[in-house]
Amino acid sequence: MCSSCGRAARKGLGGVDYKPQGGAARQGCNRTGGGGGGGRRFCLACSLATLKGMKYLCIPAADSPSQNLARHFRESIKFIHECRLRGEGCLVHCLAGVSRSVTLVVAYIMTITDFGWEDALSVVRAARSCANPNMGFQRQLQDFEKHDVDQFRQWLKEEYGENSSQDLQEAKNLLTKYKEQAELQQSTGGRQWNNNFSSVQSLSYSNYTTET
Repeated sequence: MCSSCGRAARKGLGGVDYKPQGGAARQGCNRTGGGGGGGRRFCLACSLATLKGMKYLCIPAADSPSQNLARHFRESIKFIHECRLRGEGCLVHCLAGVSRSVTLVVAYIMTITDFGWEDALSVVRAARSCANPNMGFQRQLQDFEKHDVDQFRQWLKEEYGENSSQDLQEAKNLLTKYKEQAELQQSTGGRQWNNNFSSVQSLSYSNYTTET
């Protein structure tokens, strides 16, 4: 149950899926604060391993370049990471799964790997080709890379223990696939390509030790 919107959460989200999702917001917390399509709230939805319910982190944020989304990076990274450590599936979504949710997932990937924001965004695009944070969010990711991500990586290590190299390797594999597909698209005259990586394995959740 989402504590913000009061709706019963959808069950059956098995496995781990770090890909941002669109449309799923209607199943959970799609609050606009006054009607219309503003989508001012969105959720990180964590499905319990027993599939008996859902736990939500609802973040009030507009898809606006002036929105300070970076202030939510720590809580969203913590939420996603703890879901994975417990072996629970985590669905990250906003209204369309293009800008806000993508930004938080990119920040998470940057924290668990050594990727900069552009490569981390390409990793997301390998699984969701329409991923496209607005320019304000891109600037916040760039600032995160310059000023804060090293501290976040250290914090995650101290809080949850060592991360194995598997996340980094899987992210590298996705980045390679994305670049290959982009080159293929360019060589074929820039024709629009479908989301061919929808079945690509997401980052697993069994790669960590919890000892510090």
